Amino acid sequence: MSPTSPANPGCPTRRLTTAQALVAFLARQYTERDGRRQRLISATWGIFGHGNVAGIGQALMEAGGGRSGGGNGGAGNGAAHRMPYLQGRNEQAMVHAAVGYARQSGRLSAHAVTTSIGPGATNLVTGAALATINRLPVLLLPGDTFATRPADPVLQQLEVEYAGDVSVNDCLRPVSRYFDRITRPEALIPAALQAMRVLADPAGTGAVTLALPQDVQAEAYDWPEEFFAERDWHVRRPAPDTHELEAAVREVRSARRPLIVAGGGIRHSAAEETLAAFTAATRIPVASTQAGKGALRHDHPADVGGIGHTGTATADELARTADLVIGIGTRFSDFTTASGTLFANPAVRVLHLNITGFDAHKLAALPLVADARAGLEALTAALAGRGYRVDPAYETEYTGAKEAWEERVEASFATPDPTARPTQTQVLGLLDALVTEDDILINAAGSLPGDLHKLWRTRSRDQYHVEYGYSCMGYEIPAAIGVLLAAEGRTPRRPVWALVGDGTYLMNPTEIVTAVQENLPLKLVVLQNHGYASIGGLSEAVGAERFGTAYRHRDADGGFTGPPLPVDLAANAASLGMRVLRATTVDDLRTALSEARDAGGPTCVYVETETPDTVSGPPPAQAWWDVPVAETASRPAAVKAREEYDRQVAARRRHL
Repeated sequence: MSPTSPANPGCPTRRLTTAQALVAFLARQYTERDGRRQRLISATWGIFGHGNVAGIGQALMEAGGGRSGGGNGGAGNGAAHRMPYLQGRNEQAMVHAAVGYARQSGRLSAHAVTTSIGPGATNLVTGAALATINRLPVLLLPGDTFATRPADPVLQQLEVEYAGDVSVNDCLRPVSRYFDRITRPEALIPAALQAMRVLADPAGTGAVTLALPQDVQAEAYDWPEEFFAERDWHVRRPAPDTHELEAAVREVRSARRPLIVAGGGIRHSAAEETLAAFTAATRIPVASTQAGKGALRHDHPADVGGIGHTGTATADELARTADLVIGIGTRFSDFTTASGTLFANPAVRVLHLNITGFDAHKLAALPLVADARAGLEALTAALAGRGYRVDPAYETEYTGAKEAWEERVEASFATPDPTARPTQTQVLGLLDALVTEDDILINAAGSLPGDLHKLWRTRSRDQYHVEYGYSCMGYEIPAAIGVLLAAEGRTPRRPVWALVGDGTYLMNPTEIVTAVQENLPLKLVVLQNHGYASIGGLSEAVGAERFGTAYRHRDADGGFTGPPLPVDLAANAASLGMRVLRATTVDDLRTALSEARDAGGPTCVYVETETPDTVSGPPPAQAWWDVPVAETASRPAAVKAREEYDRQVAARRRHL
């Protein structure tokens, strides 16, 4: 007869360590939305050290290990309840991979990440911030110092004179949507349930941290069998409040020049078809944030491209004259609003459909708090039969402006000399000519996000994967691995491209080794432009004269204006196991990209683009971005930049 739980008399128990119990619990958690059911935590990334090797590490081995499982499921795991293990090389990168997986999975499935104590745990902070800012679920399981304090301090312990219960893991509190430290085995039960609740909450998801003292991980306890029952977490679609919906209908019906700002919430809610139906009925144009790009295909009549500082002239001119801005699932960041200068119509009003009240009230908006798809469906139905559609002249205006912008895109992509070294935008043009709706492009930082937002022609809802909430250098390669894992099982396999500059590559190339180990067909495009080209341009604009942004030898005066550093990133990628294709001309690059797309294993295309002065080459910024300029300076460049700053900032307004 099985022992019974003292907490639940009559309930059978299972004796496991805390780590074994946690892994067994995680393997039985599911999400369900619209009748679709899948594992909530489908795999665990890990790097082992003394803080987790004997706890979570041992538990993962018993729970199946490997990507496809294995072993005998020693913690009571059958084949369906194994916990695949993924081996990472850098803790921050493991979180990025988990985030890429969660985004590609529609936030319905996520990964866990386990680390040792000390530096392994603090390396999680950047990835956790990225996950929480982008509202994407990831479960963090850092090891922690001994709960029982047999020795004080232990290896890698942070000593805080005023508090005995603080560890380096407390750095994760402000970047986590839920945080708990499990100092007793039985405390895991409520904490694990709360963790799943947050991960599956479409309005509250992000990084979730369960800090696990290394002694508690290995401590045994009699767990109630009920803890290991399969559990479904329904991902809700909250409908709008009737009063808010009626107010929203009145605002839309009174608008003459409305503009939709499509954010990432549309993708998370799988509301793309609903948005298309809404625009078909109303003919309201749709501009997109970085997270929302792809809400409509690039060739949809209502799609007017990216909005804000990195947006198109079409979208930004519409934003300046709009009398109603309809935000859908956006955070209205400074890039989207051009730091409060873009929505310039004195009579402009803001209506915001968002699943969180926090976001829905931004810009003093009229809130419509609801799931994006449910809210759009309700708004479309409420407007039906009331005869609303934008004036045909307005529709003609924005479609004509869109056609004019497409001519500028074509000019940026043009390659008149196939024997020349390509510019960055020509690289994008060659990719644009190659890809289909199956391809996925991943980027996060540098000058590429701006070029992509302005120029890229998105062909499917998930093709455009640019992380711009945190714009984290080093995100692209591990995120591409996460996307590839999320797309496993599809035939043919979807081509996944990670686009990086040399600065970003040097930040975090380590997961190339993981792609090689797993034989994932990652397509890495490295653009060598000898420095931080994006920040170099910004530095010049704010009067800092590109100081410290080029990768060059020091000159005689101690500056960095000497010859470019002899860094060979292609050789580095090859040394990590990738197949590398070098391209020096436009024609070379066209051939290399095509070969990489067809490759069955991890492949790098390396190309040296034009100098930083010509690295970008697309139309300039169509809207302002507030980066403060020195108020006093002796150098003419900074004085001139401050004059321009004062002129721009005068146009900023508070939307009240």
